[in-house]
Amino acid sequence: MLRQLLTELTELLGPVDGTPAADSAARDPLEAMVGMADPASPPPELPVDPVLARLLPDGYRDDPVAAAELRRYTEPELRREKLAAAKAVLAALPATGGRLTLDTAAAGCWLGALNDLRLALGTRLEVTEDTYAELDRLPEDSPQAAALGIFAWLGWLQETLVAALARG
Repeated sequence: MLRQLLTELTELLGPVDGTPAADSAARDPLEAMVGMADPASPPPELPVDPVLARLLPDGYRDDPVAAAELRRYTEPELRREKLAAAKAVLAALPATGGRLTLDTAAAGCWLGALNDLRLALGTRLEVTEDTYAELDRLPEDSPQAAALGIFAWLGWLQETLVAALARG
């Protein structure tokens, strides 16, 4: 389940700036080196997809000009970080399941990727504060109940990892 969700997340985040990495490096070596967008190019807009809008939010909700300018300099790197975390977790998942031991750096990747998965799934499911109460009223065979169960499971994974890190 985790492998499938992470694969879907990496596909959703897609190539940074919609440009494959090789094309980006050929276009502007400085941009490729430091991850800074070309100031002459238009800034990326807030994504239309609600999940991407949640994962890559505007920095200034009341000032579209400032939000666009901040997005120009932060979105490519934020996408790269989210993709890197998801890909690191995918690479660490044992092919046939089983136990996994994480060091502190890997645990950070896992926490970030799990958080992104919960944000994505929660946005798609339109999770609110009342969702858990609604879950009790859904039939067990409901597809929404199954999806909400996965959402809750991701939260449990995240909570378990945080508790393990707190214990040292």
